[in-house]
Amino acid sequence: MTVIDRATHTFPRHPSIPEDRMTLLDLTPRTATAPRLDALPVVVIGAGPIGLAAAANLVERGIDVVVLEAGEEPAAAVRRWGHIRLFSPWRHLVDPASRRLLEASGWTEPDADAAPTGRELVDAYVAPLAELKPLRSRIRYGSRVLAVAREGMDRTRSAGRETTPFVVRYATADGVVELTARAVIDASGTFDSPNPLGSTGLDPLGAPDLGDRLVHPLPDVLGIDRARFAGRHTTVVGAGHSAANTLLALATLAESEPGTRITWLIRNDSAVRVSSSADDELGDRAALGSRLDTLVHRGIVEKIDAFEIATVERRAGGVRLIGMRRGAASVHDTDLVVAATGFRPDLSMLREIRLGLDDIVEAPVRLAPLIDPNVHSCGTVEPHGFDELRHPEHGFFIVGMKSYGRAPTFLLATGYEQVRSVVAWIDGDMRSATRVQLTLPATGVCSTDAGGCC
Repeated sequence: MTVIDRATHTFPRHPSIPEDRMTLLDLTPRTATAPRLDALPVVVIGAGPIGLAAAANLVERGIDVVVLEAGEEPAAAVRRWGHIRLFSPWRHLVDPASRRLLEASGWTEPDADAAPTGRELVDAYVAPLAELKPLRSRIRYGSRVLAVAREGMDRTRSAGRETTPFVVRYATADGVVELTARAVIDASGTFDSPNPLGSTGLDPLGAPDLGDRLVHPLPDVLGIDRARFAGRHTTVVGAGHSAANTLLALATLAESEPGTRITWLIRNDSAVRVSSSADDELGDRAALGSRLDTLVHRGIVEKIDAFEIATVERRAGGVRLIGMRRGAASVHDTDLVVAATGFRPDLSMLREIRLGLDDIVEAPVRLAPLIDPNVHSCGTVEPHGFDELRHPEHGFFIVGMKSYGRAPTFLLATGYEQVRSVVAWIDGDMRSATRVQLTLPATGVCSTDAGGCC
């Protein structure tokens, strides 16, 4: 277990952050002193594992909370990739505060060494947590957040800002409503905002014309989407674990469905994030890379690297990808394209919130040096809490996968420690908030040429 005490520890400055910007996020303990704020709830956006962990920590400290969930059930986004098996075993997947609430109700934790699928994670842990009496009445399903702001002021007004309640506007089946809050924790995730196919970070020209031939990341190839892929040529674009999972599922499909062809298209020189390193303490993650290497070697998966997509065309029966490969014009024809190019945060609802985001990965400025794949070569991340997650907007936090911006390799255990620290800060418990501790498995995976593995 690694413990960081902010009184003595100094974190590196990200190269994109000028020295004067670091002062935006000082360590001065500031808690709400306005009685009106203290009487308001904390609003948590998202009822996934991280959002519910935040709610559990708030309930445990006697702080009122309202959880707004866009879906009609807890962890609705996880359900959509429920067929995927997680790398982490159960020992890393249960939030401590949530465990205490569940065990008080007679819940039995699954085998600590087993790694569940996303669906099993929801059925055995998240759904029972959401049904507990202390949380059930505080979750509002079918509530999609549209905007977060300060009551009576836009982002340009400063006087009295820290003691002014937040306003959270959200849409329900009955219309648009608003809720005031003392603090806001955004745990809405990134699954609904995948990265575009284009190497520029933009949708390639022609992308809107692809329709259903462009597939969202992590399709259920062996389940409800089987007929869509059987007997067809599918190209998976991406260099990470989402791509690897889909490629392995397609290879299994090809064993029983004649004519099923698979291409793995990588926009970089290599799939640096899919490793079969013997030093990876998550065995399932290491096995993923090893199995994929074997499929490529046997010719079951065709691998095309260094292909920069500029334009896509819908053609009779398929898709044409047009771009450059190692300095020469190149074309690739396929039936379907799976965009497994990673995810990015949707910040549109935060236009009136003062955010302190890194210019490169769109993560909070103090978190960025710990996770930017350009300078941080490994998936293992130092413990971090409220301080690395703070924004110039006092009382507002982005946590979970969304806090990582465009950086990859987020683990649930990291998010649980994030919200524990953030909630302690909201409660004015600076001793607990500043003492962040976390035990994570080493990855043994280098994702850049920055030098050295953790």
